[in-house]
Amino acid sequence: MSDLNPADSSFETQLRAQLPDAAFRPLTPAYLEEPRGLFRGAGGLLVAPGSTEEVATLIHACNGARVGVVPYGGGTGLVGGQVMAQGPAPVILSLERMAAIRAVYPDENVLIAEAGAILADVQGAAERAGRLFPLSLASEGSCRIGGNLATNAGGVNVLRYGNARELCLGLEAVMADGSIWHGLKRLRKDNTGYDLRHLLCGSEGTLGVITAASLRLFARPASVGTAVLVVPGPVEALKMLALAGDRLGSGVSAFELISGTGMGFLAETGCPARAPFDTLPDWAVLIELGLGHGQQADTELEGLFAAALEAGLAHDGVIAQSEAQRAALWRMREEIPEANRRLGAVSSHDISLPLSVIPEFLDRAGAVVAAQGPFRVNAFGHLGDGNLHYNVFPPKGRAKSEFVDARAAMAEAVYALVEEYDGSFSAEHGVGRLKVDDLEQFADPTKLAAMRAIKAALDPKGILNPGAVLG
Repeated sequence: MSDLNPADSSFETQLRAQLPDAAFRPLTPAYLEEPRGLFRGAGGLLVAPGSTEEVATLIHACNGARVGVVPYGGGTGLVGGQVMAQGPAPVILSLERMAAIRAVYPDENVLIAEAGAILADVQGAAERAGRLFPLSLASEGSCRIGGNLATNAGGVNVLRYGNARELCLGLEAVMADGSIWHGLKRLRKDNTGYDLRHLLCGSEGTLGVITAASLRLFARPASVGTAVLVVPGPVEALKMLALAGDRLGSGVSAFELISGTGMGFLAETGCPARAPFDTLPDWAVLIELGLGHGQQADTELEGLFAAALEAGLAHDGVIAQSEAQRAALWRMREEIPEANRRLGAVSSHDISLPLSVIPEFLDRAGAVVAAQGPFRVNAFGHLGDGNLHYNVFPPKGRAKSEFVDARAAMAEAVYALVEEYDGSFSAEHGVGRLKVDDLEQFADPTKLAAMRAIKAALDPKGILNPGAVLG
């Protein structure tokens, strides 16, 4: 970043001669903040191009002047990738004006959307075409598809449909020199060399700026069923996941692990959602089925519950009997992150592990946290794909500000244990700026060297999202 120049008034004058007035917007505080309050941008020039050609013009100018570019989608990222807190003031490149659904091909199961399209709008366009776009996140009402792809977002349906990367057939993107890659193909098979699509998905705007994407659609399930089943512990939760897979195969769309601590946080923080139990269990799983014609999801859930009861894997449960009840169960799950935010975590960890080691990890991690102090742990998340959100909170009645100095040691201890189990310290949120040092510490050296070589080749001046991922 030391080699970059600021987006100062003279550079703005240069840009205004090349871009329409509509591309320039006042820089409000929202563009300098991120949800957890861990980073705050120092300033910059906000530009919102209205077309891919305008994005190319902007980035070409930034590359020529060695001015940093921070791509900005919906601002919902949790690792500071959208906020540059240090260094010369960058151009903040908002994709919000590029929000069109360009085309829908229902017979091909393909939708083409611009990067600024809000995820919920992409889902809605697919639904109107009688199809399903399965990427689903708590922030889907405000996050944008370009950011979802740039961070390889996960969400609740990864078990069945995969991460954002698996939902992308092609991309249109602007590279660091301002050239446009016209890669919006609708092909399932294309073995014509290196796959730039997979390289840009998950690169967090450090290798190119995604401007549009060809997205995979799916048939909408004919029957959907949702249940929350109480389990004795994570061991039984994993066994129930296997039982559900044996009985229903790919019909299992989501399988979420929820802790009693997390359910209790909802009431403690005044969130409107509530667990559907008078007495909170220590552990529960939220399972959703999406089945085809000729199958009834509610009947299959009842059969799964009966089999789980007989096997000692569950001892209570609630099966949604209406769409309102189904929505209430999901609202409970989706408001747990909001309850976490209101409490304020000492340290938050977005980790993934091999499924079979998760119960042992949770036992050992609990001991690791207890050794650091009298903290509370809320472990929850996408058990079906091995992604846990392992978050550590102050004792009840105390604030996280009292434990600021504990965060680094806590994160290092948890990540060291994750590494011991051959897991990952970043499952679905990315690296951003928050986890740059963690990547340096835990990533394979050969992988790091390859990443640096790719960055140097595609962005030799280092203008794209300076300070993110590789620092």
